[in-house]
Amino acid sequence: MRVLIVNTAERTGGAAIAANRLLHALNHNGVEARMLVRDRKTDFPQVTSIPPSWRLRAKFLWERGVIWLANGLNKRNLFQVDIANAGTDITRMEAFKQADVIHLHWVNQGFLSLGDMERIMASGKPVVMTMHDQWYFTGICHYSGDCDKYQTQCSHCPMLTGGGIGTDLARRVYDRKRTIYSLKPMAFVGCSRWMADLARKSPLTQGHLVTNIPNAIDTDVFTPMDQAAAREHHALPADKRLLLFGAQRITDERKGFRYLKEACEHLVQNYPELARQMGVVVLGGDAETVKSALPLPVYTVGYLSNEAEIAQLYNAIDLFVTPSLQDNLPNTIVEAMSCGTPCVGFNVGGIPEMISHELDGYVARYRDSQDFAHGIIWCLDDSRQATLRQKARADALNTYSESAVASRYQEIYRSLLG
Repeated sequence: MRVLIVNTAERTGGAAIAANRLLHALNHNGVEARMLVRDRKTDFPQVTSIPPSWRLRAKFLWERGVIWLANGLNKRNLFQVDIANAGTDITRMEAFKQADVIHLHWVNQGFLSLGDMERIMASGKPVVMTMHDQWYFTGICHYSGDCDKYQTQCSHCPMLTGGGIGTDLARRVYDRKRTIYSLKPMAFVGCSRWMADLARKSPLTQGHLVTNIPNAIDTDVFTPMDQAAAREHHALPADKRLLLFGAQRITDERKGFRYLKEACEHLVQNYPELARQMGVVVLGGDAETVKSALPLPVYTVGYLSNEAEIAQLYNAIDLFVTPSLQDNLPNTIVEAMSCGTPCVGFNVGGIPEMISHELDGYVARYRDSQDFAHGIIWCLDDSRQATLRQKARADALNTYSESAVASRYQEIYRSLLG
């Protein structure tokens, strides 16, 4: 069986990391898998890219320009939506022709257009769509927030508030997707049960298989290590109780930094003795911009791409905190748990599926910074740290190992191939 994984980037972003890990998981478990990307970062032989040219940049800028015009020349939400009006026909590429199954992941920002997706469907090859966000079953948004228009018919998208050129982009894209998806049965796979449940509410997925499979991880790379050595490697203090907060872009409002700040302020005001022992490690883009915002010592590590380095960082800290306000199945929680590091997160999206409340971490009430602070205190209790770490590692092995995830995808591929 030959599977072609298609994603805009090879290594940048959560979807790219998840798709890349699935590539390795499949190849390690009896499937001949390749990956096709627009933005290639390595020379790994099983990854190929579309031929580079100035047209790729032009397609990206054209799509952003149309969105900008439709939003009344306002940059607000410029990267929260995608209209897929420009892309590349991958059906002509040898990697596509050789594949038995086409597995689409995150294909936005000028990589695949709606026309390209229609050509993929018309090729007759079985298609699987892994939903790293909601875009496949909404009109144009990646996360719908409080809007539920996608459950009936997207129109007048609240993310495009400027009026602009007067075209209802959301409705046009939604209707085009409906036409494309009607060409043949396919599989929609959410990385979490939460995402799959949302997808089932959309008319776009009706008549298709909708299920959920978590992201895979190499549990031999993300594995427990000596904490003291890991701290020394990352030049982190040996005498602090360290929290880790990370995101591709720290300042993204959806990642909830505001609530981490409020939780830390609550700890300083009400638990000063514990707070004096604590520090916060910040991982990701824009890390330096939030350094002065927290009332605890902050240690920034910027953006890490090497998985061995990232695994060492998870082992260096005592607790991973993720105050995200809307998330599917964060790779960061999977990585932390696989290293035996407990996590605290809000009861939202796929997070409560990942963290078993008061068993391997703590699930705080949504947008409740005081309960988030309570979760930090609860997890840092010396009497339960060892048990939490053991349970986090065991849960990761059972759910996110390469063999577990690859076998579930193989079942879907076989069912589509008949």
